[in-house]
Amino acid sequence: MVVALIGGGSRSGKSRFALDYAERRFTRPAFVATAQALDGEMRARIAKHQAERGARWSTIEEPLAIGAVMRENAGRFDGFVVDCLTLWLSNVLLAEPEVPAAACDSAGERMLDELVSGPPCVLVTNEVGCGVVPENALARRFRDLAGTLNQRTAAVAEEVYWMAFGIPMTVKARK
Repeated sequence: MVVALIGGGSRSGKSRFALDYAERRFTRPAFVATAQALDGEMRARIAKHQAERGARWSTIEEPLAIGAVMRENAGRFDGFVVDCLTLWLSNVLLAEPEVPAAACDSAGERMLDELVSGPPCVLVTNEVGCGVVPENALARRFRDLAGTLNQRTAAVAEEVYWMAFGIPMTVKARK
């Protein structure tokens, strides 16, 4: 069940809002991290974020199979924060850069189907389509796929928030 989608630009406060949102709703939350520690800067960033979350949070690192890892851990936790969908999409694209866009769309549909039928979750995503058109084909492909994934995710989420300058704006309220 996709409880909420939280989107916005880089450093807009998405992750902090998602954690606060989840802490108000879940007693045993888990954080599903899609980032991969591929270099020293990213390892330091991940360690900083883990320390900021504190002891209440369990972290599950999963770059691709987020629906499966949530199902496997559903008995241990009553809600999940997935941070973030755009990193997940990047992982999918970089795993097979030549895979057709339709296959990426299918991977996104399968992942969303798993999340909708799974335990409660709060999803974080980046809005990457508000800037200039990227100069290379892979970046344009990523931007387009992210836009489609964000639209599809917003359609199945009970609530949608847009973050700007650390301020959440309600885009879609629970019915």
